[in-house]
Amino acid sequence: MPTPQRPRCHAHAADTVHVAVSDPAPAPPRERTQDLNGGTGGFGWPMIRRLTRSVDITQGPGPGKTIHVRLAR
Repeated sequence: MPTPQRPRCHAHAADTVHVAVSDPAPAPPRERTQDLNGGTGGFGWPMIRRLTRSVDITQGPGPGKTIHVRLAR
């Protein structure tokens, strides 16, 4: 699995924080079976979708993607 870059955070609105994370993999995030014993994950994408106000995925930089989320402040 590609290593994501450090998240970039901005608070442009009084009630919202924008977080963007890029990684070199072009494939969009997907639901996976959560693995409680083998350590292969499956928890991150459902957690992001539940905690955020909105999620947008854009292509780039390069062949990868950037995931943009908005969180309540």
